[in-house]
Amino acid sequence: MSGSPRGAQWTLLLWTTVAVLVPVLITLWCSFQRPKRKVQLKDLFRKSKHGWHYTDLFNKPTYCCVCSQPILQGAFCDCCGICADEECIQRADRILSCKEIMTQSQTDGRFYHQWVRGNVPLASYCAECKQQCGNQPKLCDYRCVWCQTTVHDDCLSSLNDDLCDLGEFRSVIIPPYYLYQVNKLRRRHPDEYSKLAAVCGSGWTPVLVLANTRSGNNMGEVLLGEFRTLLNPVQVFDLSELPPSKALQLCTLLPPGSVRVLVCGGDGTVGWVLDAIDTMKLKGQDQFIPLVTILPLGTGNDLSNSLGWGAGYAGEIPVEQVLRNVLEAEVVQMDRWKVQVVSKGNYFRKPKVLSMNNYFSVGPDALMALNFHAHREKTPSFFSSRIINKAVYFFYGTKDCLVQECKDLDKRIELELDGEQVTLPSLEGIIVCNIGYWGGGCRLWEGMGDEPYPPTRVDDGLLEVVGVYGSFHCAQIQVNLANPVRLGQAHTVRLVLKSSRMPMQVDGEPWAQGPCTITITHKTQALMLYHSAEHTDDDDSSASEAEEPSADHIDTASNTQETVTVS
Repeated sequence: MSGSPRGAQWTLLLWTTVAVLVPVLITLWCSFQRPKRKVQLKDLFRKSKHGWHYTDLFNKPTYCCVCSQPILQGAFCDCCGICADEECIQRADRILSCKEIMTQSQTDGRFYHQWVRGNVPLASYCAECKQQCGNQPKLCDYRCVWCQTTVHDDCLSSLNDDLCDLGEFRSVIIPPYYLYQVNKLRRRHPDEYSKLAAVCGSGWTPVLVLANTRSGNNMGEVLLGEFRTLLNPVQVFDLSELPPSKALQLCTLLPPGSVRVLVCGGDGTVGWVLDAIDTMKLKGQDQFIPLVTILPLGTGNDLSNSLGWGAGYAGEIPVEQVLRNVLEAEVVQMDRWKVQVVSKGNYFRKPKVLSMNNYFSVGPDALMALNFHAHREKTPSFFSSRIINKAVYFFYGTKDCLVQECKDLDKRIELELDGEQVTLPSLEGIIVCNIGYWGGGCRLWEGMGDEPYPPTRVDDGLLEVVGVYGSFHCAQIQVNLANPVRLGQAHTVRLVLKSSRMPMQVDGEPWAQGPCTITITHKTQALMLYHSAEHTDDDDSSASEAEEPSADHIDTASNTQETVTVS
């Protein structure tokens, strides 16, 4: 009898070990197989006409468009919405067509619906019988990949009109038949493009989407797919694969003055795009210059905040509403500045020249940006969340409160505003602003207190110059417990760093600089879009003190991505 309990214990231990090891071994086997499977699929995707994206788990009930069976893992096309399990991907690629970025129209500037069966949105209605679609667990409904019209299987044959008008967003979509006609043009002249645009309807304002998938909280990849679903895939660009200078060349195939560019990214991405637009001006392409608007995905997003687009986008509004806001926005002119850095003693070295949209700074906030930038370069995957990024900034700001690496800046630097030298108090930092927001949403120039200060403007050719006493002072300013030291406004700012090395930054791009002379002068103006219907909390709280901002007075409160070749 004494051996029976021991035998039971060994049996229990054996079964427990098997119960633990088997799932672990299966998980490890799947983990080893997944990269191999993804590599095989990646080769297939590269040759495919669809914009396939593989997923291990669909987040809602999904059916294969080939075999009609429910699928958990497989691939979906972010252009046309076709879904397929792993076994059916190759067949789907052969028998199901994706959006054609360029095709001949069938009837007077319009073309037929392109239907995709199944997986239609739940909150959609049949265009024929007006009853709800998408509520059946089968592939019994259809959706047009261009106009997003949905229709029941039974109603499709009785649909009155099979011609597609591109739907609600026809005014921002580049129709494939327009690009087909452009390719046939013999005379490349803007007037010809305007004539072709007549078939697209009055008020046609094509929107190009330029997204930086590395900005902020990694929403760029999702946004690219959502915009490709609504628009022509040729007008949606991933800036990690194609630079803005290449993407903006599509503007030269569209009617002059009609294009709007939506930049999905942080302030640095916006500056990158604006630099590419300046290059267009140097090439003599001024008439094709687009209007620029922002969907903020970065960490600070001060420029976006100043232009009324908010401090950060986290998917709180659908992309359809984003496009509506772009169409309703007002046009403003924004000053851009040239920052020239001439190092002391290096007379034969070419000066460093940078473009500035937001602000230039030397001192503690530049030191925080420099430390953040250095660590992000080492481990970029860690800095994929806006919250983590701000937490890292907070850590370095707290550290500098104790170390004070930038103390006695006033003894090491000279400041001139419009040629007049300014006597500096005991400071650790100087900030030269073009916009009203700084440090991730703080109004730096207006501040708090009884003394009135004129609100900043992005189009007045003036820079606002302030000083800070240190990192702790910066933190106090950001929570409205203190004001910066207002040093004045000027059309030209000159700083002379006499000794030592100091951290500096221009629009979040930091570096360590030795003795030098920095000169900030007006460069040009960019055409931006201002969203007057959206205000931040700071805008609401100061509404009683400042007038409502307007366009005239701005209170700065894949495979589918192909290039159109014209032969």
